[in-house]
Amino acid sequence: MTSRAADPAPATTLPTGPTEKPARRIPGPVWAALAIVYVVWGSTYLGIRVVVETMPPFLSAGGRFVLAGVLLAALLVWRKGIGVLRISRRELASASLVGLLLLLGGNGLVVLAETSIPSGLAALLVAVVPAWVVLLRTASGERPGAAAYTGVLLGLAGLAVLTLPGLSGEVRIGGVVTVIAASLLWSAGSFSASRIPMPANPFTASAYEMVAGGLGCLLLGLLRGEHHGLDVADVSLRSWTAFGYLVLFGSLLAFTAYAWLLQTAPLSLVATYAYVNPVVAVALGALILGEAVTWPIALGGAVVVAGVSLIVSTERRN
Repeated sequence: MTSRAADPAPATTLPTGPTEKPARRIPGPVWAALAIVYVVWGSTYLGIRVVVETMPPFLSAGGRFVLAGVLLAALLVWRKGIGVLRISRRELASASLVGLLLLLGGNGLVVLAETSIPSGLAALLVAVVPAWVVLLRTASGERPGAAAYTGVLLGLAGLAVLTLPGLSGEVRIGGVVTVIAASLLWSAGSFSASRIPMPANPFTASAYEMVAGGLGCLLLGLLRGEHHGLDVADVSLRSWTAFGYLVLFGSLLAFTAYAWLLQTAPLSLVATYAYVNPVVAVALGALILGEAVTWPIALGGAVVVAGVSLIVSTERRN
């Protein structure tokens, strides 16, 4: 919502200086939705870490996304009728591709990595996604500008510092490399989503993306043999609770809030989640799981957040 401009001055009044634009007010619902995206998406890293304590990574991720996608599709049909799910074959193929890149490649690999590295470190490694997107835009012929490239350099410098715990043996380097690969695939999915024919309704697109990505995770989990020796009775109540939280809050509530924000609020404001989420994740990991905030995590995280902030502010000016 924007405040209404004051009535224009009479014709006989001479201007005494530059006309000031009325200040923009952010309505309460936008702040509420932003708070959901900030806190809930930031907390999903903690939820994932708790889930994989007693659940296999790809099977749990696949179950989460398939269930969330089916629930979202059911809600859409209930609100708008079965026609809301009708899309062309090309749109189905595009949504499936994006879902596989985002949820199997991006989120699925993060779930796998969190079996061996702290949730806060995973979130900070993922935070460099906007830098990868800038590089993908450059490869496609765009020129984001000097400030954006400076942000990329800062992000990559922070990423280098964040890999030190893996190089020093404090955490498994394989987990660090896995999250970096996940961030690249998530960036590819985000980049391609705006360049291929997607369903017009973003909620419909998300439902198909979650089902496709979830099925991909389930298939990979089966190929990895995660079902061998799996006994549902051995899954802790703590993991089940985190799983339910990820389905209902991480996948349904937070995404709905995010999709609504994209249609309601300035993109520059919505994009601030990219540097708020990792801060929330690190804080929750330290407070609830007792994850150590070492100097590479603190310094590298600060540099990454600074780089992402610079990229987001550049996009805001453009």
